[in-house]
Amino acid sequence: MTRLLIRNGRVVDPSQGLDEGMDLLIEDGCVAALGDRVEAPADTEILDAADLVVAPGFIDLHTHLREPGFEYKETIATGLRAAAAGGYTAVCAMADTDPVNDDPAVTRFIREKAEEVGASRLYPVGAISEGRDGEALAEIGEMVDEGAVAISDADRPASNPQLLRRVLEYARSFDVPVVSYPKDLNLADDGVMNESTVSTRIGLRGLPAAAEEVMVARDILIAESVSGRLHLSHLSTSTSLDLVRTAKRKGFEVSCDVTPHHFVLTDEDVAVANYDPNWKTYPPFRSGSDVEGVLQAIYDGTVDAIASDHSPHHADEKELDFADAPFGIVGLETAVGLAIDRLVHGKVIGISQLVRLFSTGPAGVFNLPGGSLREGEVADLTLLDLRKRWTVDPAKFQSKARNTPFAGRNLKGAPVMTIVGGKMVWKANG
Repeated sequence: MTRLLIRNGRVVDPSQGLDEGMDLLIEDGCVAALGDRVEAPADTEILDAADLVVAPGFIDLHTHLREPGFEYKETIATGLRAAAAGGYTAVCAMADTDPVNDDPAVTRFIREKAEEVGASRLYPVGAISEGRDGEALAEIGEMVDEGAVAISDADRPASNPQLLRRVLEYARSFDVPVVSYPKDLNLADDGVMNESTVSTRIGLRGLPAAAEEVMVARDILIAESVSGRLHLSHLSTSTSLDLVRTAKRKGFEVSCDVTPHHFVLTDEDVAVANYDPNWKTYPPFRSGSDVEGVLQAIYDGTVDAIASDHSPHHADEKELDFADAPFGIVGLETAVGLAIDRLVHGKVIGISQLVRLFSTGPAGVFNLPGGSLREGEVADLTLLDLRKRWTVDPAKFQSKARNTPFAGRNLKGAPVMTIVGGKMVWKANG
């Protein structure tokens, strides 16, 4: 029997309404006891967590790990090590691989490959359609049997509304959510940054907010018509979040996530970045008013989770012109720090709400293990130092990729230890 006793930590667990100094005992990978002063046998390992927040393990609902097929960008091993270094005990891997994760054999490969790594957990997300081509439904039931926890065509929208209706009905049989990538391709019209006076001023093709908002409205209405379970990914505009807010008030089974880069950066930041493709992502960085709308939705509880949308690319791809470079930035190793710095120290929300958005909320949205430190629960924990000051240095990333707009940014607050199944899989230096 292996035991770990975490003493003197500030235990923050929204599932139990806890935010107080407590001890936590782990035995054989599960939470064995939680209390003011927990005693343990002499052979128990002791970890002093004074001045640290002890939280249920953080879970990322939207990660692109690239393997199989695009190992030159990222592998399951490097991606999971990056996740652990970012404070994540688990990530949900999107289906945009080659071959596409539209088949139970691919789902099994991804799951088994992750088990060999010994870092963060991996939960596969299966494709909606065969080849992600938006035509025929993939083998959803068989993928769920192999461990798929949600269904999504990753960065391809379900442009065919009849296909979306069918998958919402079908996925309901397996109690898994359908994850939507809200982007109307016709309205997007090859835009590369937010459509605004800024895009006009710097001469880049604009991508209108309506390209996201129209699809959010459509998807919510279709989900409501069939009582489907819909999750809307990386929302970025005030109107999109207003639509979700209204749907929730009406009792629809709709959830959503946002990313840190969409509540930290604006299109004005793109303008001063000298056309650096590391600032190109989808959704694009929006206006200041949209950033305020995202912050409001976080504050009032409209947002269910904060996701990284970790999208690694090879350096050669991000050295193309802004218009030609692929969308996407890495996020696993910066998301938690950015959120603590902007949301907690920026006095938008408290630490308990932040833990909910990174842990309890994501676990509930996808029905995943974790999200709680109740006795008997799996011992996946994220430890945070809210006072730690650090500078984003891509050269130190565990990820293979370096495509981030946050290089050199100074932050306050960071994950300092990641524990999965009672085992420490990452610890910060210093």
